[in-house]
Amino acid sequence: MGRLIVVRHAKSAWPDVPDVERPLAARGLRDAPAAGRWLLDHELVPDRAICSPARRAAATWELASSQWPQVPPVVHDPRVYEADADGLVDVLREVAPTVGTVLLVGHQPVLAELVLALADRDPAAPGAAARDADLDRIREKFPTSAVAVLATAAPWPRLRPGTAGLIHFAVPRG
Repeated sequence: MGRLIVVRHAKSAWPDVPDVERPLAARGLRDAPAAGRWLLDHELVPDRAICSPARRAAATWELASSQWPQVPPVVHDPRVYEADADGLVDVLREVAPTVGTVLLVGHQPVLAELVLALADRDPAAPGAAARDADLDRIREKFPTSAVAVLATAAPWPRLRPGTAGLIHFAVPRG
């Protein structure tokens, strides 16, 4: 079973620079390490990471992963910066089937769209009520530094909408 960890970049500042160059704000500098600690505390350190090349996403990755005893390989993929949900699924389909846990650091609104597209809403599944409440929270708002964790039995090359189950949703704060 594979796990997909979807992390929205931490809170960014709004200086007069191109969007891709926006840095983290003071709150983002506190929250990004908290997201990394939350993942470590829940034994969710990834095997691989895919990160938007935007400065705020790359900084979120660096600060979160600095909380782990060993940092997995990361690819800063420019497609993550501008992709729609289908484009992100295409990026994830390129992950080798032998990789167990993948972390994706990106942007809104596409991250919520990705999670909502991948998540199965089987009402008979264990924990369906809690899962549906979390999916409703994601639909309403996927805040900065939020972490959504999905499990899928499909190998990455066969990832499709509805083939994953949401197992965690958290908004760690520093």
